[in-house]
Amino acid sequence: MLPDTIHKLPQAERFAYAKLLAHITRIDNELTVEEMSMFEQRLGTALLSPKQRDLIRAALKNPPSLEECLDNLGQEAGRLALRDAVLMAASDGTVDDDERDALEEIAEHLELQPDAVSRLLAWTVEGYAWMQSGYDLLNDLSR
Repeated sequence: MLPDTIHKLPQAERFAYAKLLAHITRIDNELTVEEMSMFEQRLGTALLSPKQRDLIRAALKNPPSLEECLDNLGQEAGRLALRDAVLMAASDGTVDDDERDALEEIAEHLELQPDAVSRLLAWTVEGYAWMQSGYDLLNDLSR
């Protein structure tokens, strides 16, 4: 699990963070096992109330608009949400054009550097390669 500060943010921002992740999972109208796993992991770090968690899970079936997701999302929560949205978008092995467009729109809303999404995607690829090397190491350690 990623070390984070999400749990330190105000409740409204944590809820907005989770709504944004729910939106991202449904952009391509497909919810993969990898996306769901990442979503649940990140939702756990947000420390939402049981009622809010139920609302967020319902948003997986009927996702809010991107504009609605960006409401109540401060700068720190927004950057964390963008990072995790990139991780989720890439978790199935590809980032399609609709996902990329949404990520760029989030970065623009947050007034981040123009190459923010590209840099986060490069970091994600490095991270997934690092994780794969860990699996390869574990396999190599077997007798």
